Amino acid sequence: MSILIENLSVQFANQIVLHQIHLEIQTGCLVSLIGPSGSGKSTLLRTIAGFEKPNYGSIWLDGKNTANIPIQNRRIGFVFQDYALFPHLTISENIAFGMELYDIPTEIIKLRIQELLQLIQLEKKANLYPSDLSGGQKQRIAFARALAIEPKVLLLDEPFGALDIKVRRELRTWLSDFHTQIPVTTILVTHDQQEALEIANEIVLFNQGKIEQIGTAKEILQYPSTNFVNHFLGSLK
Repeated sequence: MSILIENLSVQFANQIVLHQIHLEIQTGCLVSLIGPSGSGKSTLLRTIAGFEKPNYGSIWLDGKNTANIPIQNRRIGFVFQDYALFPHLTISENIAFGMELYDIPTEIIKLRIQELLQLIQLEKKANLYPSDLSGGQKQRIAFARALAIEPKVLLLDEPFGALDIKVRRELRTWLSDFHTQIPVTTILVTHDQQEALEIANEIVLFNQGKIEQIGTAKEILQYPSTNFVNHFLGSLK
């Protein structure tokens, strides 16, 4: 699914969080949003998902304006930094949750759970609870739950932020390999510049609610368009 964001602005009270954002993402791309804290990255994800309403502008998914499309009909998977797993449900029940909301037949749900547990290499954890898992395992379950509904778009909001460096690297590699196997259109918000540069097809650098530069890792490192971009990525050159 392609994503087109046109002249998008979001304001909370008197604060403009996103200002006239224009961004086009091609089907199957993995795009990373980077920039300082509070620059609007997570707000953009939440607006695409439908959790926030834009004050101006529009978001198009596969050529359809989302203005009147309810959240549950957008077929978007969302992975949060804090996993957001249900502690009272088993791993299988957590993965099944979204599918049950879509009234998917029970037999298909069971097969899909097995497929996803194999994909994230946690087949033996099906009947455990989130409290029985490590941080990295919980995040892989969060990915599986988001993928269970077969989303057209996958939104990742700092999905590795709460994990230690070793686990982050392992999951970074896993995400890159996964996207090669299943190239669902993906937007990753991260504060880890190296992470973004290593796995994303394209980088979108935010600053104070605006886009400073869009390009591949090579383009923005070699040809920064503003002094801010040059300073922000300076340590990586």
